[in-house]
Formats: sequence, C-alpha cells, structure tokens
Amino acid sequence: MKKVFIDGSAGTTGLRIYDRIREREDIELMTIAPELRKDLEERKRLINASDITFLCLPDEASKESVSLVENEDVVILDTSTAHRTADGWAYGFPELSAKHREAIVKGKRIAVPGCHASGFISLVYPLIAGGILAPDYPLAAFSLTGYSGGGKGMIAAYEAEDKAEEFFSPRQYGIAQQHKHLPEMRKVCGLTRTPLFSPIVDDYYSGMLVTVPLHADLMQKKMGVASLREYYADFYAGSLFVSVAPEEDAHQASGFLAGNTLSGKDSMRIYVTGNDERILVASQFDNLGKGASGAAMQCMNLVMGCEETKGLFL
Repeated sequence: MKKVFIDGSAGTTGLRIYDRIREREDIELMTIAPELRKDLEERKRLINASDITFLCLPDEASKESVSLVENEDVVILDTSTAHRTADGWAYGFPELSAKHREAIVKGKRIAVPGCHASGFISLVYPLIAGGILAPDYPLAAFSLTGYSGGGKGMIAAYEAEDKAEEFFSPRQYGIAQQHKHLPEMRKVCGLTRTPLFSPIVDDYYSGMLVTVPLHADLMQKKMGVASLREYYADFYAGSLFVSVAPEEDAHQASGFLAGNTLSGKDSMRIYVTGNDERILVASQFDNLGKGASGAAMQCMNLVMGCEETKGLFL
C-alpha cells in the first residue's frame, strides 16, 4: 500500500484527485488538518512521510513544496506550470513515446501536462516526431474549454445568479500571446517557432476541444486527410487513453465537434477532418480529466506499477 499526500487538496484538481483515490484499497491517503494547510512544517512532514505527493498548488507554492523534500524516495507529481519545462522532470504524457513512458515509470519528479497543452501536444508532437512538419512550421491553434479550467474563481463567476451578460458567450483570452502553456507546447514538441494560440472559454462546466489547422502544401511529408488519419492511428495504436476517430464519426455529428462530449472522461479522441489542401486536426477531451487530474492519476498508476486505467473513466 502506497502513502499518498495531496498538497493543495482544496483546489479543483486536488479535490478531484482526492475524491477518486480515497476509496482505493492500495492507497493510504494522508490528510492535513484544514487549519494547517499553510503550515510549512506540517506540509514538510507529510510530504516526506509519503511515497507519492501530488502538488495542486500555484507555481511558487509548488516550488516551495519541492524545496521541502528531504526523502529521496518520495515521488512528486506536480500539476502546476512550475516544472513542465524544467530539466530533470519527466513530462507526464506517456503516449508520446516509450521514452516518455519510461521516464514516468522510473521518475521521482513528474510534471503533469497543462490542459490546453495536452490537446496541442497530442496533435503536434506526432507530426514533428514523424518529420511531417518542420520544427519551424507556422503553427496556430484554437482551444475551446469549459469554465472549470479557470479554477474556483472562474467557476464562481460563471455559476453566479447575477453573472454578467458576457459570461453567456464564448470569450477569447490570452490575446497578448503570452499564455502560460506556450513554453511547454514549444519545448515538448521541439518547435523552433512559438505557435499562435487562441484559447476560448465558454459557458459550460468541463470539456475541451483543441484544433490545429494545417496547410498540406507546407508539410515536409505531403499527406492528405485519409493518410494523416491513418498515421495518427498507427502512432497511438495500443494506447488505452488516446483514440483516433474514424471518418464517419464527425459526419455522424452533422459536421459539428463539441467541447463537452468527453466531459467526465479521462480519455482523449483525435479527429482528422477538412480536405487534402486544408486539414483540421482536433483533440477532444475533458480539461479536468486527461487535461488535469486524470492525467495525474494515470502517471501515479504507472509509478505504482498497477493497472494504468485504475480509478479512471474511459
């Protein structure tokens, strides 16, 4: 039985992890008294007494928690942005390659991917790794998310009875092109040009749809819709969490892809649509699932050597 501590269990991601693992028979969940949540010495004691600690904290608080680690055997799973591009940290997306999976299984420091970044990387990493796109391809992406991705403050704003009229409409943000997920999107994919990125939050609780448009004539390896779909299917063959939708799936939805289709799930579905000149690749998942707590728990399962899907919903 593994001892697990969640540092920051009062936040959206921490609460979801807590709810999912508290009934597991292979985990002893270590808890902190509410009045001691910000007590440095108590947090230090629990972190070092654990086998696995989840950090569900703002960036600076996550860095502080890592500095408290004295027990070299403790595995840290950080859900913040703080360590996603840091040297010595495994990136928690095992489907990308055997090397990524091995780094998670053997790692003591694991950075859980960001939600927007998960969708972008699931689409772009295979294209760069396979030489289909050059690292300097002028990439752009749109990302539609439910409001739960903004944490407690945004959830409260969207669920308020007197919310402003603008909250009933999709709202684009990150307009200064400085979104915090951009560094990991660029580094993990091996890009030499930072993507143009347009995240959009809408009036629904959870679910995400990240779309990347591609010009076929700018590809290093010329591929059409059918051949690119087949490439993704081969790349993710054997994955328990990432699947590639057949052509008819998009048509059965009357040509629409919804952001909330996989809400409540920990899986991810990739679509390849458009035509052989202008291709759209899209990644559909739950920002709280494969985009946050689900990905964190998948990494924990790999560290523990148990069934990868244990406690998760596909």
